[in-house]
Amino acid sequence: MLGSIVSFSLMAIAGRIVAATHDTFELLGYRSIVTVAILVAFAAWKGRLSDLRTRNLAGHLTRNTMHFVGQNLWFWSLTAIPLAQVFALEFTAPIWVILLSAVFLGEALTRWRLMAAVLGFAGTLVVAQPDFRHIEPGVLAAAGSALFFAATIILTKRLTRGETVLGILFWLGVMQAALGLAAAAADLHMTLPTWQSVPWLVLLGAVGFFGHFCVTSALSLAPAGLVMPIDFGRLPLIAVVGAVFWGESITLALLAGAALIVAGNWLNLRAPAGEKVSA
Repeated sequence: MLGSIVSFSLMAIAGRIVAATHDTFELLGYRSIVTVAILVAFAAWKGRLSDLRTRNLAGHLTRNTMHFVGQNLWFWSLTAIPLAQVFALEFTAPIWVILLSAVFLGEALTRWRLMAAVLGFAGTLVVAQPDFRHIEPGVLAAAGSALFFAATIILTKRLTRGETVLGILFWLGVMQAALGLAAAAADLHMTLPTWQSVPWLVLLGAVGFFGHFCVTSALSLAPAGLVMPIDFGRLPLIAVVGAVFWGESITLALLAGAALIVAGNWLNLRAPAGEKVSA
C-alpha cells in the first residue's frame, strides 16, 4: 500500500500536467496501452503469461467499467479543484469500503475499523472544508469517483479469490484501453500523443501498473477493511506536492486533518489481535 501511495501521487502530477493536451478519455486509453505493454513484458520475463487467462470475464467487465467511470471523474476533478481537495474527497472511498466489505465480503465490522473510518472521514472534512451551499462540479466529480472506487475495491477483492493479480491487472488495462479509446473517438476528434505528452503518458502507464499491482497484491493478502485506510496517507503527501509545484496552500486545517487521518490509520493497524480477521 505504501508503494501505491507513491504511485498514485505521481499519477496525479502527470495527469494534471498532460491534461492540457489530452482529455480524460484519451488519458485513460493511452495510459492503459502503456500499462498492458509493461504488464505483458513483465509476465513474459517472469514466465507467467498463463496468469493472464481468466474464467470470469463478466466479473472483470463489471469491475473495470466501475473503475473506468471513477477514473474519468477523478482525472477531470484534478483540473477543476486543488489536489489536496481532490484527494480528501476521494478518501471517502476507504470509508465506504470498510462499511461495504462487511455487507458484500463478510468481513468483520469491528469497533476499531469504525473508529478508523470516523477519524479518517473527519480528517477529510477538515481538509476539504466543503461548502454544501455552493458545491462545485469538481467537488461532485471527486466525491463521485470515491463511490465508484469503493465499488471497484469490493469487486477486486472478490476477483482475488479466483483470479491472479497479473490477470486482474491485464484485463483492467485491456478493457480500459478499449473503453477509453472508444469514448475518445466518439466525438470524431481525438488528439494523438505528441513528443511533449509521450513521456507523461509513459509515466502514467508505469505508475498505473505499479500502483494497481500494489493495491491488488495487498487485497490478496489482507482484508479490504484493513488495507484501504492506509491509502489516507496520500493526502499529506499530495498536499506537499501541490504546494511545491502549483503554489497551493498548506494550511492549519490541512495539518489537523492529516493528523486525524494518521490517527485513524494507526488505530486500524494496531487493533488487538482478536479484532482482526484473516483474508
